[in-house]
Amino acid sequence: MTAWKILCDFDGTISVEDVIDSLLDRFGRPGWEVLEQDWRAGRIGSRECMTGQVALLELTQAELDKHLSTLWIDHAFPAFVAKARELATPIRIVSDGLDYAIEQILGRYGLDALPLAANHLAPGTPPRKWQLTSPFQAEGCRSGTCKCACVEQARQAGYKTLLIGDGASDFCAADRVDFVFAKHRLIEHCRHAGIPYVPITGFEDALELLPRLLDGSLIEHAAPAVAAAAR
Repeated sequence: MTAWKILCDFDGTISVEDVIDSLLDRFGRPGWEVLEQDWRAGRIGSRECMTGQVALLELTQAELDKHLSTLWIDHAFPAFVAKARELATPIRIVSDGLDYAIEQILGRYGLDALPLAANHLAPGTPPRKWQLTSPFQAEGCRSGTCKCACVEQARQAGYKTLLIGDGASDFCAADRVDFVFAKHRLIEHCRHAGIPYVPITGFEDALELLPRLLDGSLIEHAAPAVAAAAR
């Protein structure tokens, strides 16, 4: 039986709110909204959008850390990680968000050792400025983190892939994985594209569904359209 690997989005999936949005709302200088509109309209990719928006942040390291200390994750995610480990199923966080923020937030729960692919946030010059680089970008992909490349890496290692996500940054990868636990906008994308998925509201649902995915019963007893798509 082929083993599974979980690829999990962070912002809006693990985290209760989008980290970069919360930072821009509080510390962003004028102009970040225009970049957001250009990205939503498809005029620029998320990497260009995020790079520009991060350059418009103005805050100290202390202010950043204090703000991150107020952000929370889904209350059932630690239990989900524990269950995945019990079932020998590796998890990799794949995010178009900020590596430092993800590590700081997960660190409060003892989960900062989870493998992570995300954009790199670093102090810029002068002080109070920040810069973004994208070590997990891929040629031809406009995202900061190419989640499709992460899927391909897992497949090359011999895994089936489960994607857990919620929005537009997950659409492309959803087309390439073996199954999806979908929240919010990703539900509609999977439904319209005929992608095998189940809707979840959070990690309480994912915690219940994971063992059923791994033993095959989730797909076997899924709705006919989902089961057909999975085949």
